[in-house]
Amino acid sequence: MVRAYSSMAKFIHWAFPLVFVYGVIIAVDEVEELENSVVLVEEVIFTMIFLAMLLFRFIYMRSARANLPQLDMSKNLILLSRIVHLGMYLSLALIAVSGLIIGGLYYFGVRGGSVLELTLLLHEIIIWTFVNLMGLHIAGAIYHRFKRDGVWDAMVPVFKEGYKK
Repeated sequence: MVRAYSSMAKFIHWAFPLVFVYGVIIAVDEVEELENSVVLVEEVIFTMIFLAMLLFRFIYMRSARANLPQLDMSKNLILLSRIVHLGMYLSLALIAVSGLIIGGLYYFGVRGGSVLELTLLLHEIIIWTFVNLMGLHIAGAIYHRFKRDGVWDAMVPVFKEGYKK
């Protein structure tokens, strides 16, 4: 049975990477830029909006998925998919939270030292974790595209599969 997400679910799915990319583009290049209070406030406001959008997306997509028929896939593949999806949500939230911690450290005068360096390192590790999980997500989408099982068409509006008969 083919699963088909709503137009709203597809919009939320595809709009969110654009919001993330926008966040990357406007993000500070060097942590020292946070000394400027205007930049710091803008970063905090964007991050809070991002976290609210992420929470909304998580809740909405979970409810959208609950209304779809079960996938005809192995339990291990379904488990891997859920781990990757939850890992992407968690890593996005942790990128934002660690960024807020960095901003907070700067706000309270911590401009160097091991606490700031460790937090910056953690922030970068989480970013790269997200990038790798996104790579797995894309690889999974491509796998389903070639498998022609309907999963690709459920979320991707282009290059329709042409289902197996």
